[in-house]
Order: sequence, then structure tokens, then C-alpha cells
Amino acid sequence: MAGAHVLGLPRIGAHRELKFALEKFWRKEIDETALTHTGRALRHANWQAQREAGAAAGLGGLDSVTVGDFAWYDHVLNTLAHVGGLPARFGFDARDLDLDAYFAMARGNAAQPALEMTKWFDTNYHYLVPEYSPATTFGEGVNWLFDEVAEAQALGHPVKAVLVGPLTLLYLGKEKDGLADRLTLLPALLAQYERLLARLRAQGVAWVQIDEPLFALDLPAAWLAAAAPAYRRLAPLAPRILLTTYFGDVSEHAALLKALPVAGLHLDLARAPQQLATFVDGYPADKVLSCGVVDGRNVWRHDLAGSLALLAPAHAALGDRLWVGSSCSLLHAPVDARLETQLDDELRAWLAFGRQKLDEIAVLRRALTDGVASVQAAFDDTARALAARRSSPRIHNPVVRRKLDGLSEADARRRSDYATRIAAQQAWLKLPLLPTTTIGSFPQTAEIRAARAGFKRKQLTHLDYLEAMRAQIRLAIEKQESYGLDVLVHGEAERNDMVEYFGELLWGYAITENGWVQSYGSRCVKPPVIYGDVYLPEPMTVTWSAYAQSLTSKPVKGMLTGPVTMLQWAFVRDDQPRERTALQIALALRDEVLALEKAGVRVIQIDEPALREGLPLRRRDWAEYLDWAVRAFKVASCAVADDTQIHTHMCYSEFHDILPSIAALDADVISIETTRSDMELLDAFEAFDYPNEIGPGVYDIHSPRVPAQAEMERLIEAALARIPAQRLWVNPDCGLKTRDWAQVDPALTAMVAAAQAVRARLPDHGGAGLAARLAALPARGASAGISPVR
Repeated sequence: MAGAHVLGLPRIGAHRELKFALEKFWRKEIDETALTHTGRALRHANWQAQREAGAAAGLGGLDSVTVGDFAWYDHVLNTLAHVGGLPARFGFDARDLDLDAYFAMARGNAAQPALEMTKWFDTNYHYLVPEYSPATTFGEGVNWLFDEVAEAQALGHPVKAVLVGPLTLLYLGKEKDGLADRLTLLPALLAQYERLLARLRAQGVAWVQIDEPLFALDLPAAWLAAAAPAYRRLAPLAPRILLTTYFGDVSEHAALLKALPVAGLHLDLARAPQQLATFVDGYPADKVLSCGVVDGRNVWRHDLAGSLALLAPAHAALGDRLWVGSSCSLLHAPVDARLETQLDDELRAWLAFGRQKLDEIAVLRRALTDGVASVQAAFDDTARALAARRSSPRIHNPVVRRKLDGLSEADARRRSDYATRIAAQQAWLKLPLLPTTTIGSFPQTAEIRAARAGFKRKQLTHLDYLEAMRAQIRLAIEKQESYGLDVLVHGEAERNDMVEYFGELLWGYAITENGWVQSYGSRCVKPPVIYGDVYLPEPMTVTWSAYAQSLTSKPVKGMLTGPVTMLQWAFVRDDQPRERTALQIALALRDEVLALEKAGVRVIQIDEPALREGLPLRRRDWAEYLDWAVRAFKVASCAVADDTQIHTHMCYSEFHDILPSIAALDADVISIETTRSDMELLDAFEAFDYPNEIGPGVYDIHSPRVPAQAEMERLIEAALARIPAQRLWVNPDCGLKTRDWAQVDPALTAMVAAAQAVRARLPDHGGAGLAARLAALPARGASAGISPVR
């Protein structure tokens, strides 16, 4: 019989049980015993779901439960704790690591800032970046994985353990303190993997899933050459190894991967179905081939018939050595579509979340083994849902099609170059050197959430809700003026999420009740579902932003989420190219930008934190993506007058390789996350000679830690060593919605004081008006001629 398994499941719980338990623990409302009880219950539920997959169709569930996919905060940090590779600066010993210490590395403490975060490949999940230095040592660590294996075995479950692979763990880290090549640490790291794998084998674990998604990247030759010796070293001591690749096509490494001394390979056939034939041809007779056909990163019902047609020839060649699974971990999918009681029946029938994907895997395995007739009802039901979706009139909007067809090159170009625009903007903004601002959101307090929930449940009238939100806007404006900020924001009290809020107001998007996925730690997002053509029926933000502007003589930024981020942070329709959907969103945002400008909001921020995240993993595919991504942003932003200032914001990504494309966005000001990397990212902006204004973050908002004024002054000085003062802004790393006012008040007060202190030390402080702000422009030139990376 063909095998069936899943690479991992969501760890947050169907109702975000882990999120709420973590936050109670951090607030000291529950102790470690209560927290660990929640984690245990979530693991047990996930294991039971795997064993019961396909039960409604009379199927026998998956062959094993995946153990080790659970993490209190991040699976990469968990792996470091298992191999004793914790950053030395924290002073923790992994052998007796408790949860307080574990969370200190993730969230920072009084003595140390948190580990840097960045995106897990091209997903919206943030992992904690390992730090490797000449002082890095590996050794014995926590026993969490072994304890969880014993826990699953005690419940009678056959276990497949999972670990982040040693090559991926090293590759995704960062070299610190003069370490020239982190690959030199591999021998010492492998010694700890040998220890882990030998112990798993001694526990009776039959299979261990070792995740090596780095093979989907453009890898240096030295890293490819390290693979065979590494796995020759690990294989003799380990259970049977299933080496898992995902997120892309790895067929160019087929010869290397097939020759590795492992018991099986896993391929992501949702992303790259074409690679299957390459691996089946000449596949070793002693290896399992795991086929990840069920998409772990989207929410649409799976095309069972299409996958069966793809897999049938491979099954004929491999027989029981062919396994069926998810393309990647279901970490990136919501938990259970059965909880969606508010969606209409038609739309809900098109969806499959994590629990439904387990059923799809079980059905496909039975179809391969016993024929389609054995699961005909499931195949027929799926075929009806797919056909209904294709023919539904709600998918296509002729108005949107006409607007797309009418786009021209002029619609993606500002009227004047940057030098002309910035002069017109500064004439009315009259900003000092090192102007201060924030990224957009302020704390989402219990009072705000209660008002929003009350309005949603119709317990508050529209007028009562309007006044509740206006009171929060007034508070935000008053606080910002008391801090002394130069450019203000309205605080976004009315917004539940920077993507979901807009998805609720745009046609073509659907909002789920419980479609939560983990972004990092306890931070969960509920990506909207793009099911049809996107259209703006009426302005979304003008009322709030215009009201905020009426309260102050200082400029207030209008806040929008950009088209690429609206695409990347949603579950996107798969029946048309992503480029077309991005342009539809851009046209909707263009109308919103013009409505803000008409209402007197003349500083507008269009956030694109997902621009780098959407970059294909292989460089050969970059140019096509960057062309349409840049065009989408410019279509959204370029219709305004010269004296309307366009900002954008990006965070938690490496931008070094795409700076020409970021410059090609031609935003007047870009703000970026740089605190956790200690301004390292600015080296790239300096080397590239970034032409417009830039605001590197000086306050890490993803940690509860409140930085001192002196610390922020040091970061501003570090930025000034790379960026001329005339083009430098001062701001936090990101929005402040996850913080509370007790943290925000002292942090922003210190940030403004730091900017003023550094400003006073600048030699041209006395001439900080228009002439000084434009002093750097002649040497820099305009950005209009800069093209995206090719």
C-alpha cells in the first residue's frame, strides 16, 4: 500500500489556544505548568487528527504522526536548543534551558535584544535567525523532542520525528564577530545531530524527517558538496531518514539527492510538479519517494483527479515505495474549514484547510492503492466543487477587466523626478533634519478590541462605534504631539489587521472567522481569501485619516497596504496569474490614494513589507516577478501630484539583492527594519547609493523591551555614518499595535529626544530648512531612471 503522511501541522490550535496561553504566561497570569498543559493538548489533538484522516470516507488515517513540528515560539530556535547552539551573548546553557530563557532569546530581555527575525523562505512565517561566531559551540541541549516522542508513543501512535536539517540550520544563520564561513561549523554540528538521531533510534522511532528546504535555493558549490559527506556521517546512526525538500524545484540536484545515503526523499509537487519525472527515472530501488501533491500553503480544494493522473505512472513504477503527503508543513494553512460558519455555502465548498488536507491525502493514497472506485464519492464531490468554482459568476468582474486593459506606461510613472517632487513637498512640510514619525499603528488595547467586537455583534450602533474610534484617534494625535513627532498617523484603531481590514472592504476578497495562521511567536494573522476580481466600491480610509488631519496642524500620513503585500498575505486565487491579481489590487488602491489626496491627506504611506518575501527562490525567476511587482506599486502610487509625499515601509527581509527594484518604486521615503541587525542593512543602501529618503528603524517593536535614549542615539549615529542627514528619517522598525502604551510612551519619548539630541550635534543644524534638506540631491540625482534588477 502507498504511504501517507504530513510534514507538519499548525501548532497554534483551531482557536489560537497557544497564542492566548503564551500571552498569559508572559503576563504571569499562568505558570509554566499551565502553559505546558496547553501545548500537550494541542499536540495530542494534532496526532489524533492524523490518525483519523479520512475517517468520514472509511479510510484508515495516515501511517504515522509527525512529532517535533510543535514549537513554543519557533522551530528554528527549538532546533538550536536541541543542538546546544544558542547565541553566547545570552549566557544560557541549553542543557538546562527553561521557557523563560527560551522566550528571552525570542523576545529580548533587559540585557540583550532579541534574535533577529526574517522570513522563512518565501512565506509570511518569521523564523529567528541563528547567530554563528568563532565562539559558537554545539553540545547537548534540551530533551523536548525526546519527551514528545515518548508522549506520542505512550498514546499508541507510530512516530515520524522531524528536525530542521543541519545544512539548512547553518545556511539560514548569520555570521557574527568575524566568522568568515559558517560552513566550517558543520562538523561540530553534525556531532550533535548524530547524538540526536542515535537517541531517536534507541527510542524506537522508525523514520525521521529531516527538512532541507535549502536545496530549493541557488546554492554555492561548497554547500552542495557538503551534503553527501554529511549524510554519510548521519545515516549509520539514524532511524530511516526521509530527507524533505520543499518550496521549489530541486530537479537540478536530482543525481545528488538520489545518491544520498537516506531511505527516502520528499518533493514539493504543488510548487513544481514537473520535477517528478526526473526523480522517478532511475530512482534507487531501496528508497521511498514522498510526493507532496496537496498544497500546504493555500486553501483551495485539491484537484484529486489531477494529482491521481500525475502520480499514477510513479506509483506503477515504485509501488508501495511511493508516499503521498503535503507539499510542505501545514504550518502555513488554517486549521479547520468546518469552523467557517459565516461563509456562504458556495464559497465554503471551495475550501480545504489543514484538517481537510489530511483527508485529501488519505483519499489519494486509497485511490492509488485500491483504485478510484474505492473513494468515488470523494472524487465526485471534489469534481463538483471545482466545476462550480470555475463557472461561478462571482469570479469575474467586467469593470475590472476594462480598467486593466486601459492601463498604460504613463500610469506607472510620477509626473516629475524625485528632486523636483521633494522640493515641492518640503515647501509645505517644512520638516527639520532627521524628521521623526512612526510606521502607522498604535496599541490595540482591550478597549479598542471590545468596541470593534461590540460593533460587529451589533451591540454598538454605527454612531457609537464611530465616536469610540474617533476618541482613540484623538488620543493617538494628542500623544504624538506630546512626544514631539514631526509627521503623525491616525493610529489605525479601526483596523484588525493591515491586510484583513482592506480585504473586508474590497470586492473579490472573503474573510474567514477562524482562518488563522502563525506569523511568529504568538502573533497570528487571518489572511483573507482572494476568490475573484478585486474592485474598490468606495473609499476605505478617507474618513479616519481626514478626521485625524483635522485635529492637528502637523501632517498626518494616510496608511495603506500595498498591492504586493495584499497579494502575498492573502490566500490567492489560483485560476489566473498572480501578476494580474496584483494589478487589480493596485488599481483599487490607486483610487484610494487619489481619494485621500482629494480629502487633503498629502502624505500617504503604502506599505510593502512582502515585496522581498514574494521574490522567487531562484534568481533566474527574479526579473519577471520584480517587473510586475514594481509596476503594481507604481500603478497604485503614481497618480498623485508632485507635492504629495509617498512613503513605503518594508521589514524583516534581506533587501541587498533587489535594491535597484526598491529604488525603482520611486517612493519619496522608505522606512525599513534595522534594529535587530544593528543597522547592518544600511551598508547595502549606502553601497548602492540609494537615491531617495530613508528611515531606518531605531526601536525594535517586536520585543517588549523599551530601549534607552542613548541606545537610539547610537543607532541614529550609525545610520548617519551611511546616509546623509538631509535624507535620513527617524522611526520605529514597524507598527506598534502589538505593544502597550506603557511601553510605547517611554520608547517614543526617548526616540524623539534621541533625534533632537543628534540633530543638535549636526554641523548644519541651524540650516535645517529646505536648502539643507536638499543639499545632497545634486550629487545623488533623480531616481526616475533606475530600473529593477534584471
